[in-house]
Amino acid sequence: MKVFMIGGTGLLGCEAATELIKRGHSVTSVALPPLPEGAPIPKEMEILFGDINKKSDEEIEALLKGCDCFIFAAGVDERVEFPAPVLEYYHKYNIAPLERILPLCKKAGVRRAVVLGSYFAYLTKLRPDMKLTERNKYFKSRIMQEEVCESFADDTFGVAVLELPYIFGTQPGRKPVWTVLIEQIGVMDKWPFTMYPKGGTAMLTCRQVGQAIAGAAERSKGGFEAIPIGMYNMKWTEFLSIVYEARGMGADRKILSVPPFAMKMGMIKVAADYKKRKIDSGMDPFNLPDIMDLDLFINDTYCRALGVQDDDIKEAIADSIRVSEAAFSGKVQLLDMKGE
Repeated sequence: MKVFMIGGTGLLGCEAATELIKRGHSVTSVALPPLPEGAPIPKEMEILFGDINKKSDEEIEALLKGCDCFIFAAGVDERVEFPAPVLEYYHKYNIAPLERILPLCKKAGVRRAVVLGSYFAYLTKLRPDMKLTERNKYFKSRIMQEEVCESFADDTFGVAVLELPYIFGTQPGRKPVWTVLIEQIGVMDKWPFTMYPKGGTAMLTCRQVGQAIAGAAERSKGGFEAIPIGMYNMKWTEFLSIVYEARGMGADRKILSVPPFAMKMGMIKVAADYKKRKIDSGMDPFNLPDIMDLDLFINDTYCRALGVQDDDIKEAIADSIRVSEAAFSGKVQLLDMKGE
C-alpha cells in the first residue's frame, strides 16, 4: 500500500509511519521543517518539506496520484491558545485542509483516508443533554470536522476519523503538550494536597496511536466511520499519583477530589487571565469542571479491532511528565507542536 501523509514527522505521524513501514507499506509525507533533533523518523519515509496549504490543487493531486491511503496527522487541540475568534483557527488547521484535500483524494483515485480527531466529539454525541457544542468551540469544531469527512465518504472512498483521547509518550527534540499540566498543578506544589476533579479519562500511548492509524489505513471498508479510541481508563487520582512520582514528589501525594462547583470558583481567575491576554478559549472554563467530573472512559474493543497491542501506559505518562517538567523549567529547549 502507498500512503500519503500530512504530519509524518510529528509525534503521532512519525509513530504511524514507523508502523506502516514495518508492515511493508511505503510512506510519503509533507512536513514543515525543522525536524526535531534526535527524533526516530524512519529513513524509509520520503519527506517533502513545505506547507501543504501553499501548494496548488494540481501539485497536491500529483502527490496523491497512485496512493491508496491519505492520512491527516496534523492539526491542533484545545491546549493551543488563540485570540478570538478561535473557531476560525480550528477551521484553518483542522477542517479547511480536509475540505480541500479529500475531494482531491477522490479525484486522484485514493480509496481510503484516516483523520486524527478527538474523543470530545465522541462525548458530544454520547451526551447530547450536556449541549457541549454550545459552550465549547473546540467541541463544535471537532463535530464539524467529522461532518466534513462524512460528506466526502461513499462506497468507493472510505473515511475513518479516530476519536483520540489523551496520549502519552514523547518524541526526542519536541515539547510535549503536557507542559500545560505542569503549569496548572505547579501552583499547588507548596500545599499539603492537590485539588482535582473526581472523574477520569481514556488514554493510550503514542506507539498505540501509530498502531491504530495503521490498522485503520489497512481497512478496506467504504463509507464513513468515527472510531472511539482508548486502551486504558484511569481516574484522575491514579493519574496524578504517577505524575507526582515522575516529578520526584512521591506517589503518595494527597489528592482531594473536588466537586464541579468548587473547581468553577477557581476558574474565575483563569477566565480573567484569558480576558487579560485576549485569549478565546476553545473550552469554556466554567463548563470544564463538569466535563472533568465525568468518567470519560472508552472500551478497548475498538482499538483491539484495529490491531492495537498492550503497552506500558504508566511509563509513557512518566516519560511525558519528566520531559514536560524539564521543558517548563527551561532546562531543555524543544520544538513546539505545530498545527500546519
